[in-house]
Amino acid sequence: MNEVTSSPEVAGGAGSSAAVAAAADRLLTAAATGTPVPPMRDLLDATDLATAYAIQERLTAGRLAGGAKIVGRKIGLTSKAVQEQIGVDTPDFGVLFDDMAYADGDVLPADAILQPRAEAEIAFVLASDLAEGDLSYDQVREAIDYAVAAIEICGSRIADWKIAFGDTVADNASAGAYVLGTERRRLDEFEPKDVSMSMSIDDEEVSTGTGAACLGDPVNAVQWLARYARDFGEPLRAGQLILSGALGPMRPIAPGNTVRSTVSGLGSVAFTVGK
Repeated sequence: MNEVTSSPEVAGGAGSSAAVAAAADRLLTAAATGTPVPPMRDLLDATDLATAYAIQERLTAGRLAGGAKIVGRKIGLTSKAVQEQIGVDTPDFGVLFDDMAYADGDVLPADAILQPRAEAEIAFVLASDLAEGDLSYDQVREAIDYAVAAIEICGSRIADWKIAFGDTVADNASAGAYVLGTERRRLDEFEPKDVSMSMSIDDEEVSTGTGAACLGDPVNAVQWLARYARDFGEPLRAGQLILSGALGPMRPIAPGNTVRSTVSGLGSVAFTVGK
């Protein structure tokens, strides 16, 4: 059993409210116009997570005011391979909304996500809250109802994915959409850290990995998130969906592509990008 012993500090001196508002407006403009914006170096220090999450919170509040509903969280940057792609060494998290969900075999509209990239993951659904106690590995594991294979479609409103850590945190951890498989498994039926994954685009294998590539064990990733989310003031709740983070490198996708991920013990999940 691996134990996550700490999470990054979430308190601290967030940047000015004007900078938070300006950064959020910049990201909203990118989404509305379909035109990515340059990295936000003028508004956000790359390591200032307090300000980055304040920007994310502002964007989340706007989504909620517009009628969207929170259905869970995503953990990002859990795979060493993805961390190396981005140039960081710690995870982050973002919010999952109801309109991000797609079913196995669905078509993702070509213009739904800016600069889309796909990565294969495990998705967990919680049976109980993770708000009290020490949030140990065993407690987190027992709180998980079931798991399914998943593909996350990441997107970035930052031009050419030239993101620092603060950029991706502010941009809701580069969350875009997700696709869930149909084979549900409880944790007494398979071991998340032992799974193997293969992801293909148009039947060509483009990414491989294992459960152990996700912080040593995808349950470790959920534990990290549970502690961070509680420190942040928004504990994980029963019924929420948690995307574990990538099991291997993410890959760019384009209109017309069909993407499929197969995870041992969990079956496969696929979607097609519209033309």
